[in-house]
Amino acid sequence: MSRKKRNQNPGRITAGGNVPVPGQKGPSVIVLTQPKRFGIDIADFTSAVRAAENVDWPRRTALYDLYEDILIDSHLTCVVEKRRAALLCSEIEFRRNGAPDDAINSQIRSPWFRRMLSDMLDAQFWGFTLLQFYKDGDWINYDLIPRKHVDPVRKTILHRQTDITGTSWDEYPDLLFVGTPRALGLLSKAAPWVIYKRNGVGDWSQFSEVFGMPIQEYTYDTDYDDSRQRAIDDASNAGSLAVFVHGKDTSLNLLEAGNKTGSADVWERLGDYCNKEISKAILLNTLTTEASSTGTQALGTVHKKSEDKVLQSDRQFILDVLNYDMADIFLALGIDTRGGEFCYPEKKDIDPTSKVNIITQLKTGFNLPISDDWLYEEFGIEKPEGYEAIKQRQEEEEREAREKEELMAAASLVRQTDDGDPDPDDDTEPDPDPQKGGQDAPAKKKRSFKDRLRDFFAPAPQSGGADLDW
Repeated sequence: MSRKKRNQNPGRITAGGNVPVPGQKGPSVIVLTQPKRFGIDIADFTSAVRAAENVDWPRRTALYDLYEDILIDSHLTCVVEKRRAALLCSEIEFRRNGAPDDAINSQIRSPWFRRMLSDMLDAQFWGFTLLQFYKDGDWINYDLIPRKHVDPVRKTILHRQTDITGTSWDEYPDLLFVGTPRALGLLSKAAPWVIYKRNGVGDWSQFSEVFGMPIQEYTYDTDYDDSRQRAIDDASNAGSLAVFVHGKDTSLNLLEAGNKTGSADVWERLGDYCNKEISKAILLNTLTTEASSTGTQALGTVHKKSEDKVLQSDRQFILDVLNYDMADIFLALGIDTRGGEFCYPEKKDIDPTSKVNIITQLKTGFNLPISDDWLYEEFGIEKPEGYEAIKQRQEEEEREAREKEELMAAASLVRQTDDGDPDPDDDTEPDPDPQKGGQDAPAKKKRSFKDRLRDFFAPAPQSGGADLDW
């Protein structure tokens, strides 16, 4: 976009109702309308999808009202928040030339950044997300443009959600579009199952209300109105059970289902099936959200790997937006990201017990030096006061223990040689001349460890002050 276009920025896109809020200086750019909720069926869904997929004049108002409605479903909320939590729990860091940039990382750790990641991920569910960024003091902030007032195909901002034409968003250089213009999002795949489940559970509730509680029956004499009125009064004061008040000459026949339990199981199975389809649409699996009577540990592991791939794809999706789509916006806001990139400084997820075993093997098996400070930080242990003195005392005790062991080993070896046991260090050679040793001389002269130890050291000088002849 040219510099001239950037200088003609009309400002922020404000949103509000028909009545200005206190403190509002001018009219809102977008006039919001309350979404329509409840009473939806498959016919409403199909007509909303057709309107959103219109090639020339796509209209997403009805579809996004339907999305707002189905997100009340607890199971759909669970699987959506599962993907959102996995993303928000991942630590993101900006590095330049391999080193963290503290100035940009301080912005990443601020609340607006987590909120932005959540709205960016919503592009996967709604089809797109449009954000407008601005500087709020030393921090960055942004506004989420209401999706019902955005036409992503024609790139326009609608004043009212029923408008066909609007303002081109090219006039706002600080806008970031995330998603695909004609995509309807994953909620379009989950919506039919939420509608089927909601209507089925409604029928199940009505069935339980009719056949799950007894019916109170009151009879009165047909010719006496006072008896009829007393029966009605008694029925109204008895509780909330179903009531049938009739004269003696009339009767009530309830035609119940042949198998009440089996009939109730039909709706329960329908609800379970819809939940599984919702899990497949959002997480691509079923066994990581609820238990199954036919599932095994091996099958659950396979489903977990499939879910991990989805979460990894979300993380890469966010990195692509930060490193490519937001580069110009960061630069316009005074944050220079050139020469660096956003990344996930991941640490290997190892439980403490396994980590201790690995460290022990590295120390004993490979004799690798390990920093004490790293161990304290890794396991969250507080370093004691006077650490250096304690460490020095431990090293002295270990050295004294080693010297004591060496002396005990030497003393044990001396006792063995004095007792006549063969000396393993005896290196004397047999006398080759039998005349020197006599006829019965032994072939080998044995020397004790004391003798060899005594010969090893030179004799001390007898007269003081005498020079040593080296």
